[in-house]
Amino acid sequence: MAELKTKATRSSVRAYLDAIVDPDRRRDAKTLCSMMEDITREKPVMWGESMVGFGTYHYVSSSGREGDWPLVAFAARKDKVTVYLMDGFESRTELMERLGKHTKGKSCLHIRRLDDVDVKVLRQLVKSSVTQMRKQPPA
Repeated sequence: MAELKTKATRSSVRAYLDAIVDPDRRRDAKTLCSMMEDITREKPVMWGESMVGFGTYHYVSSSGREGDWPLVAFAARKDKVTVYLMDGFESRTELMERLGKHTKGKSCLHIRRLDDVDVKVLRQLVKSSVTQMRKQPPA
């Protein structure tokens, strides 16, 4: 089985955030970093080259692959910020409807700018996801 490419590294989160060229995206990333650190009470860690994660959990997939992954994370992309809520969005329909302008995947929330969403609702989404992930039984 192939080894998971995205792993926690010792790279500097501060250097990653400071290197974001677009000042609005850099501000949004720093806001998300502060929010997630406050919610999780965990220090930010670089996962791979572009994901900032907080906390960890161990998973075993249906295919038998297993590994460790952050409880919650974000990545500043070229034209958006992606927030990773590991347990998805199905149980948070009402919050998603109140969030504001976004797109989503299975566990990825894509936001062009934090000004496009209700940051208080985003905070509730992150907090709810972290709480749920911490309830998961160990793999």
